[in-house]
Amino acid sequence: MFSKALRLAALGVSLCVLSACGANILAGALSYSPSAKAVLASYALAGDTGPIHDPSVIRQGKMYYAFSSDWPGQPAGFLHIRCSRDKGTWTACGSVFGAIPAWVRKAVPNAQYLWAPDISYFSGTYHLYYAVSTAGSQRSVIGLVTNATLNPAEAAYRWIDRGAVLHSKPGDDFNAIDPNIFVDRDGSVWLTYGSYWSGIKQRAIDPATGMLSTADVTRYDLARRPGVPGDPIEGASLIRHGDFYYLFVSIDHCCDPSPGTDDYKEAVGRSDSPHGPFLDDEGTPMMHGGGTVIITGSTVGNAAWSAPGGATVWIDPQNDESLIVFHALKTADNDTPHLWLKSLRWDNDWPVVQ
Repeated sequence: MFSKALRLAALGVSLCVLSACGANILAGALSYSPSAKAVLASYALAGDTGPIHDPSVIRQGKMYYAFSSDWPGQPAGFLHIRCSRDKGTWTACGSVFGAIPAWVRKAVPNAQYLWAPDISYFSGTYHLYYAVSTAGSQRSVIGLVTNATLNPAEAAYRWIDRGAVLHSKPGDDFNAIDPNIFVDRDGSVWLTYGSYWSGIKQRAIDPATGMLSTADVTRYDLARRPGVPGDPIEGASLIRHGDFYYLFVSIDHCCDPSPGTDDYKEAVGRSDSPHGPFLDDEGTPMMHGGGTVIITGSTVGNAAWSAPGGATVWIDPQNDESLIVFHALKTADNDTPHLWLKSLRWDNDWPVVQ
């Protein structure tokens, strides 16, 4: 999301030091997939692929739709949409909002952008959750907009603003940004969210309304980075494959004023429950700072592509293909974030980016 790393300016509020979070919790070392540095070796996408940040993808019929965060200098509109028939060549397909909704302006008065849209389909409707905040602030909100179809040529095409799903405010132990929806095989719907502060959280969603469940108000804590200044973890994405649940997260820093200092990367852990505990491939709990890095840049500041993250993982129900969509900075294009989309294969029940 735009300027997320600048939350470090609020470190005095956001840092959960070990003495407050539990003196026995130690920061776990990350593990690295052998292929993590090779993912950005070649680029195969074409068309309108940037600037794109925090993408989410879905397919309706034969068309793929990618939604992304707003970005400075973009065309008019908010939460832009790209389309592709082959996952390779992308074209602009409009935007969700023509203007920031009035209720959003009231909830977060200084907001200029809408962030981290997550597209999902349940209860016969497309649900797009998104976040609104400002750099370094916990005054944040997750909103919801729905549509009967993603095809603008259909008569039923209309984005309906459903309002706020979740708020956070200064002093809370979480930040209400980076929403992600997971629909389990039993029809239960889970909202995973959070950034910095005390890490990644999860709440149940009422499938009938798309809002937080009033029957199940349990909040689950899924992942943190204790001992790392600012607890830099965000952009969670949860899926189920085979017998395991997989939690993908973006860790470390994106969007620094000097892109050469960006060290964003994508990591994963797995569990036999959607609520954790999630462990990396060396058995380190993600609540203790563990995670297996599956995408990283090469030498920071010198690579053609750097700071990959903001990923969403999606399993296509039409063909069971596992896809990961994310952004990375293109050095030759003034470090502009561009769209990446890759297939995942599964080796010994662990995801490997093709």
